[in-house]
Amino acid sequence: MADELEQRRQFIKRAGIAATVLAGSVAAVAATTEKQDRGANSNKGNGVVVGRSNKKEILYKNTAAWEEFYKAAY
Repeated sequence: MADELEQRRQFIKRAGIAATVLAGSVAAVAATTEKQDRGANSNKGNGVVVGRSNKKEILYKNTAAWEEFYKAAY
């Protein structure tokens, strides 16, 4: 009986340690992910993430559909 109780205590002890380690690692991963989401690796210190893409951003392209839209809008 005493041996069985000791085994239960050891099991609970190991399970508690494993749960603590797991919770700690989850918290560490969450903290690291949160830093990256906020733009911690950006070149500017104000939270703006600076990209390295050499693609030109095109916001407007003069097409027949846009001309029709602008004529209807004005």
